Amino acid sequence: MPTRELFMRLLAAGTEDEVQGILDAEGLTIDPTKWTPYGDNESFYGVVENQQAHPVPALVEKITNGIDAILEKKVLQAGLDIRSIEAPRSVREALDRYFPDHRNWDLGDARRRQARDLQIVASGPRRDTSLLVYDDGVGQAPEDFSRTFLSLLRGNKNDVHFVQGKYNMGGAGAIAFCGDRRFQLVASKRYDDKHPLGFTLLRRHPPELAEAANRKNTWYEYLVFDGEVPAVDIDELDIGLEGRTFRTGSILKMYSYRLPEGARSIISRDLNLSLNEFLFEPALPFLTVDNNERYPDNRAPVTPVYGLKRRLEADTETVEAHFSEVSRTAKLGELGVTVYVFKARSRGQGVKETKQYVQREYFKNGMTVLFSLNGQVHGSYTSEFVTRTLKMPLLKDYLLVHVDCSNLHLAVRNELFMASRDRLKSGDKADTIRKHLRDMLLASELREISKRRKSSLGVDSGDAGQMLRDLTRNMPMNDALTKILRQTFNISVEKPGTADKKPREEPQRQKREPREVPPFHPQRYPSAFKAKGGDAQEGGLKLYRLPAGGSRTIAFATDVENDFFDRTDDPGDLSLAIMRPSASGRGGGGKPDPSAEGDLLDVVRTSPLEGTIKVGIRATVEMKVGDTVELVATLTSPQGDLTETVLVRITDPERLPPRKEPDVEPPLGIPELVLCSRDGGAGLKSWDEINEAGIEMNHDVVVYPFVDDDKLARIYVNVDSRVLKDFNSGARSSEAIELAERRYISAVYFHTLFLFATTKSRKYDLRRGEGAEGEDVDVADYVSDVFNSSYAQFLLNFDTADLIDAVG
Repeated sequence: MPTRELFMRLLAAGTEDEVQGILDAEGLTIDPTKWTPYGDNESFYGVVENQQAHPVPALVEKITNGIDAILEKKVLQAGLDIRSIEAPRSVREALDRYFPDHRNWDLGDARRRQARDLQIVASGPRRDTSLLVYDDGVGQAPEDFSRTFLSLLRGNKNDVHFVQGKYNMGGAGAIAFCGDRRFQLVASKRYDDKHPLGFTLLRRHPPELAEAANRKNTWYEYLVFDGEVPAVDIDELDIGLEGRTFRTGSILKMYSYRLPEGARSIISRDLNLSLNEFLFEPALPFLTVDNNERYPDNRAPVTPVYGLKRRLEADTETVEAHFSEVSRTAKLGELGVTVYVFKARSRGQGVKETKQYVQREYFKNGMTVLFSLNGQVHGSYTSEFVTRTLKMPLLKDYLLVHVDCSNLHLAVRNELFMASRDRLKSGDKADTIRKHLRDMLLASELREISKRRKSSLGVDSGDAGQMLRDLTRNMPMNDALTKILRQTFNISVEKPGTADKKPREEPQRQKREPREVPPFHPQRYPSAFKAKGGDAQEGGLKLYRLPAGGSRTIAFATDVENDFFDRTDDPGDLSLAIMRPSASGRGGGGKPDPSAEGDLLDVVRTSPLEGTIKVGIRATVEMKVGDTVELVATLTSPQGDLTETVLVRITDPERLPPRKEPDVEPPLGIPELVLCSRDGGAGLKSWDEINEAGIEMNHDVVVYPFVDDDKLARIYVNVDSRVLKDFNSGARSSEAIELAERRYISAVYFHTLFLFATTKSRKYDLRRGEGAEGEDVDVADYVSDVFNSSYAQFLLNFDTADLIDAVG
């Protein structure tokens, strides 16, 4: 077969079976002269297989390589060597230089025009989809394939600073997900149009052939003719792209790509969602392209991908609040954190429907905390971080945190991320980052948001509390049951004659009237920026005293919008310079000495909140008592940057009385009983109030155990559940209804208590579902789900005496 015809048939093939048929027909399958090892080494099989563990981040690496190729093309078109000092030193610098409108790509037609330079095109049957990735980038000449597309571990981008790729392995990860035979077509034509189009086919050497040759393992290899990558003269190709044909650039076609469940249908919808998660803020936008032959009823076969950040900012109906903080420390470097909190109910839907929508749109891959470099997610935490580390269980389904690690110290990044760029390492540096992130979030606006959610659950439960005391007063418990409960709860034993004594009333504290705050009128761009407070003034500058070993917050007043730092359309920034004053400048009079600039203070800056920007500071070990530094804060504005300079002086450390820690943390007291109903009432919590906290409560819910700080604090028993209503439907008197209700409350409460205590004390790990599709379940959700099934009906209808009579 002529080389051109072979290429066109491979390009048109929709599945791996079609590719295998072409190879068999041409006698290429078993001809060893037509294949050479990938990376020039048969032993690289393990390198290829040990890349990404998930097909979507493996596909993301193809997108990242395409973005790199487009940026390289721009630099070369500008007449620069990509490795020269004149080339951009970062991805952001390259975007600012060659794509000056990159912050506004989500506006008008500009987004579609730019996104056409990078596309993912689907083909083949619905359940056996092949994916083609196209980029209008630098391209490669056929003779260069062995040093680029077909090389491994050479580090050929390590000295190119404006690209994401460093390890020379990004092209390998997706091969392991290309069907059973691992077919991948690679084709490329140099952007200057001075070379023909080169192409080859990657595959896994058939295991049966390796076994027949008495080889212990197979390997990856690529197609060659006479030892060279084949080449064909092609000016233009129709490969199914949106809005253009192929002329130069690169084509990578992955046959029968094994997409995960939930991303196998229309790629412009389902795969699009997953790609947005793994590319929080891609350097360049791209298109996912499906076709109406595969899905005739699909009204949007072509969809642009701009990353999760832009989707979150556009979803004002679902996102309740978002804010950002930037931490810069001598030990770690700079860490940017952006927090998004979702509403418990949105778009006119209830808690259950809202939770399902949020999970489907933003947590498709179970990533709650996203760690990224240059917008590409390199690892994540699950919601376990929210429940166990932050101890904010009410937010576990409603919180997404993005952590930008692009400006961490290189040594820290190397110890945080795996070379596969899809998961985090374990180790001291990773633990330090986790603790630092925890401390940042616990000191942030997130704490107040969590408090507001929790406050909607509070209730004056005097009647329920008295009922609980009545129920427990004469409850028989043997030593074994008491022992189980006391592992988790503080079960006290009342002495005779003390049960009816009233507890001592706490003195009433006089409530202060809240101070009236004047309304805040935010501006799109700042016109004011001044430091608040201060301990003294020197040379016209405010002085802030910072105790050695301690921390302090400096607040700056401004009039800019809360999302000024985080919006995608024309955002601003706050830069902080920390330096020692020159001899003439000490006291605020002269210019700072740039040579003295260094890691003198660890700082955390917040995004604006109702006219205030906070900067937290802590002195590093370089600073001694008596040292003074200048903190120069510059707030950007198109009308002219605003600068405020303050002095920070290190003082003697604060002396605090020693805190005596208890030898053993006492167990939590027995959980509070909270009764709830549809409409609420005296001593009852309404469903609406509970739903506001993100806890689903309706006719189908029997109980919800509320865990606070990893302890069971309250048990919410629903007295308007369908189970109780159905049970009471045949009652003949009000006394029978009241008796059934008390039996229901006591049975649900104590069975919840024992189920929770036993499960916790036995340290069970709970999981719903099987295999990779399974998900971790916390104890509270497990107990609630047990009752919401048929367990509560069993408790109400089961009577031991009836069972004994039946057996007798």
